[in-house]
Amino acid sequence: MDIVLELTDTFIADYAYAYFAPARSAPYDFPHATTANASAQSFSTWTYKPATKFLQVQPSQAAYTTSMPRDDPLRQLITLFWITWIFGIIVYFIFATLSYFLIFDKRTLDHPRFLKNQIWLEIRQANKSMPFMAVCTAPLFLLEVRGYGNLYDTTDEGPGMWYNILQFPLFLLFTDFCIYWIHRSLHHPLVYKHLHKPHHKWIMPTPYASHAFHPLDGFAQSLPYHIFPFIFPFQKVAYVFLFVFVNFWSILIHDGEYLTNNPVVNGAACHSLHHSRFEVNYGQFFTAFDRLGGTYRMPEAWMFEKDKKMSQKQWKKESVTVDEFVKEIEGDDERTYGPDIVAKKTK
Repeated sequence: MDIVLELTDTFIADYAYAYFAPARSAPYDFPHATTANASAQSFSTWTYKPATKFLQVQPSQAAYTTSMPRDDPLRQLITLFWITWIFGIIVYFIFATLSYFLIFDKRTLDHPRFLKNQIWLEIRQANKSMPFMAVCTAPLFLLEVRGYGNLYDTTDEGPGMWYNILQFPLFLLFTDFCIYWIHRSLHHPLVYKHLHKPHHKWIMPTPYASHAFHPLDGFAQSLPYHIFPFIFPFQKVAYVFLFVFVNFWSILIHDGEYLTNNPVVNGAACHSLHHSRFEVNYGQFFTAFDRLGGTYRMPEAWMFEKDKKMSQKQWKKESVTVDEFVKEIEGDDERTYGPDIVAKKTK
């Protein structure tokens, strides 16, 4: 994250801090002590050290004319909060919108278990949660930036070339294992109704549902991504890449496009069953931990037949099944569905 922080500082934050927190006037214009009354500006003693050798951008003068230099912990925390919040919103809207217009099957909007104004509700929930998630996440980024993690830059600083490759599957396996248990814990009856239930409001999710969590739910499931670099070595550029990838993946598994019934990958088909069957397929990337934990449910063949999947007959059959699970897990169904079935809601 120090790479993203450096780029943000260079192009945005340096100018903002120089304007809102300018350097104090020097008591005298060294070495000309006779000009003690001059209003010479005091320059920061901070010196530029690139976050990575792969990308270097020289800072402007604004980086040296603020009372809060780049290495100030409070400044770093504030900037990381804004990066987490704004960057999260940008990634969410760009990828979710692309997925919605290019991949998502719009016939889903007519499904009897699609909520009234659902897309707006998904977007509102995501945007309400993101600033609070950023508050929780920024301190962890700060610890990483200040060198408390195991982030490294070049291969010489890490375990070796072999690890540059190994870190990718290791990251996915470690985070998938942790998320499986965190996600499963969020379905405990004492926790579910307070934290995880908002995300299960979407029985037929759209890509915009990918980040529509309760903020503590979203933060809890993101914790493994932040814990990983404190336990294992992690190359800085790989970290930024995987940070974007996990957000992208979250959108992909909510896009409703069931490309393949892969027995290893926990794709959109598997995750759609989690939204409609609730207590199955807790994994994020793979099916392995669901299989080991006895919570795996294999997608059915009809889910990969588009015409059947989008047929009124199949929708009615699915709605009956979904209603049974909703009653079992949640009791009364508090959702407001489309106007064509509102009157038929079970009270």
